[in-house]
Amino acid sequence: MRIYVAGIGPGSSEDITPALLNAVADSSVVVGYKYYFQFIEKYISKDTICIDTGMKKERQRAEMAFEYAEKGNTVCVISSGDAGIYGMAPLIYEMKRDRGSDVEIISIPGISAFQKAASLLGAPMGHDFCVISMSDLMTPWQLIEKRIKAAAEADFITAVYNPKSNGRYWQLYRLKELFLKYRSEDNVVGFVRQAGRDEQNITITTLKEFNPEDVDMFTVVIIGNSQSYQWNNAFITPRGYYRNDNDNEDCKVGQSIMIKSFRTIRNELKNRDIPTWKLWPMLHAIHTTADFDMENLLWMDDNATADIYNKVKDGQLKTIVTDVSMVAAGIRKGALERLGIKTVCYINDPRAIEMAKDKNITRAQAGMRLAAEEYPDALYAFGNAPTALLELCSLVRKKQCSPAGIIGAPVGFVHVEESKHAAKSLVNIPKIIIDGRKGGSNLAATLVNSILTFDDAELLRPGRDV
Repeated sequence: MRIYVAGIGPGSSEDITPALLNAVADSSVVVGYKYYFQFIEKYISKDTICIDTGMKKERQRAEMAFEYAEKGNTVCVISSGDAGIYGMAPLIYEMKRDRGSDVEIISIPGISAFQKAASLLGAPMGHDFCVISMSDLMTPWQLIEKRIKAAAEADFITAVYNPKSNGRYWQLYRLKELFLKYRSEDNVVGFVRQAGRDEQNITITTLKEFNPEDVDMFTVVIIGNSQSYQWNNAFITPRGYYRNDNDNEDCKVGQSIMIKSFRTIRNELKNRDIPTWKLWPMLHAIHTTADFDMENLLWMDDNATADIYNKVKDGQLKTIVTDVSMVAAGIRKGALERLGIKTVCYINDPRAIEMAKDKNITRAQAGMRLAAEEYPDALYAFGNAPTALLELCSLVRKKQCSPAGIIGAPVGFVHVEESKHAAKSLVNIPKIIIDGRKGGSNLAATLVNSILTFDDAELLRPGRDV
């Protein structure tokens, strides 16, 4: 008395295991869903009793298998893929327990549909993964949704079974909505319809572009993790975090930590559909302040980072003027040396001190007047004094200088917001501004650093000059 419970694989003859063929050859009775027999009928002898039933008749098939086995027959119960994954194996074992049966159970593994789909897509399952069935026939939708959220938030690679049927169409839209709360829009998604069969179709896309209408009940969907990427028509997930770590073996410890920090910040952003020219300074700002409110406070002219960086790259920008010495101290010396740029601060310049006394203005204001004469086309960075930023705005409007760009991050309670509004009115100068009262020398410096390293933005490799 024996029951083999065996997975026939996803449906192609090359994916059927020798163990399955041996089990079928050893059996006098084969029991299964009628659709599956077409994949193994050529391996079944003419004398074998074949019992096929329709969909949702799993318990009936199990009962018939035990009835035949308990009469002394060797029975093979077939499932698609692997019988232990959403298949007949658990039901057979539970029925053996409930019946108190002496029938021997032998489980034969098979190639699961998600494994076949993964091999066709490339190598998407290279790290921790989970498999979730969207069918709510035996699992309440509330529990399925809870699992979807957990998988999305924990950055699991997620294979989705039973994604859609004629009567169950909205759940996949809900899955996409939930994943987009925790993942970036460019998170790789692959799906394979009829994997291993004649009608096989393979698609690699992104979470944003993924259309649930392209999927049916014969489709397996695989959603990558934050490290997954598409290359050469292949969906690849590295075996660890982060995918560039091997490239970082020659990095200093400080840069390696900074790279990982930036990736962590990026994954926790509420809005991940951000162009690189804005994302790069935003990551710098949040990394420096540990304040995710920067996502709302960072104001920029379109393409400002790239526009200012291009002036650096073309050799037009050779000087950075700061309102206070602390801003200059925070700008990376390695980047300045690499790019041939100098910083200038007039706050302690005797001329500025004397002018401030004579004109009854702040030293920061006086420094801007000197800077406008000596470096009219410099990049100006403000991390402390709103009076300095207001002074620069006045000088620009008087056509006494034309800065290559403005970093506006003065901090405080008096004239701070007004100074930033004034800077925004300078429409022909690229600007990066921290709205509201927040700011600071460290913030102004890190925004300058984001410009000087903008060529590292696409690969998300900050800290070259740390």
